Amino acid sequence: MQVLRTLDEAASAGALRGGALAIGNLDGVHLGHQRLIAVARERARARGGRAGVLTFEPHPVRVLRPQLAPPLVTPLPRKLELLAEAGLDAVVIQPFDLAYAATPAAAFVSRDLAGRLGCAEVVVGYDFTAGHERARVDALRPLLAAHGIALQVVEPVTADGLVVSSTKIREFLLEGNVEAAALLLTRPYDLDGRVARGAGRGRGFGFATANVETQALLPANGVYVVRALVGGEGGLAGGSLHGGVCNVGVKPTVEAAAGPIPEAHLFGFDGRDLYGAPIRLAFLARLREERRFPSVEALRAQIGRDAEAARAILAAHGERGDGRRAR
Repeated sequence: MQVLRTLDEAASAGALRGGALAIGNLDGVHLGHQRLIAVARERARARGGRAGVLTFEPHPVRVLRPQLAPPLVTPLPRKLELLAEAGLDAVVIQPFDLAYAATPAAAFVSRDLAGRLGCAEVVVGYDFTAGHERARVDALRPLLAAHGIALQVVEPVTADGLVVSSTKIREFLLEGNVEAAALLLTRPYDLDGRVARGAGRGRGFGFATANVETQALLPANGVYVVRALVGGEGGLAGGSLHGGVCNVGVKPTVEAAAGPIPEAHLFGFDGRDLYGAPIRLAFLARLREERRFPSVEALRAQIGRDAEAARAILAAHGERGDGRRAR
């Protein structure tokens, strides 16, 4: 997948001339976004052109109303991975600032879509708005038509009766309902981080853990079944895959940390030093809430029960106890 970091770069490359373009922030690359991408690919094939996405960085709300900006479901590096997996030919990442936010919808169409990109079709969601006046699809259609650009509007996408949205996914995660979030994402929610040095208490009572430093959105405090991809010198590519159990919270029994931290006990871990290693945690299921135990012995016993429950759930997901895919 070709990644173009500005509209000017895309114009120079001519990457999407005569092609189909989906437009949106695509935070989460969820089921609704996947439908946008599928329509763009279908229309591109019909025209013999390329399929692409135009997205914006940072998220426009972070520029326009930073105090209301939601945490991202998928930061840009992860979003690009998911867009590549979706089979796109190109992604254009337009830097978003106050100057760009002042662009009228008519200029966005004439200068950017028709001029710089030269796309033949545009695909947007039903609630899409363009330009500083937030022109909706009914106003956008004649602007595009004036330049010979067709408009495809994707209606709301539902899963089990719920309209799929990044907002709903965030709500589920903040409730700890990672299974519902996965339904809307079509995959378990995951976050990237690095393994940080902890106090080493878990190793002392038989359950070594990896403390994960991350800026990503955390699910609600609690204990989760996870699948962890642990990278090495080459990053996450080719890393080792492990099932495990992860506490998100402040560890009230042994530490009472200042803020929530993901701390994962990984099954089948080979014991090598993980400090500084990149790690991706995918949250498969929630086992219980985080709570204070009367003693370390009680905590140790509960972690043992959590680990057994996690192994059973991993098996139900078609994975062995070490998290590697069953054959």
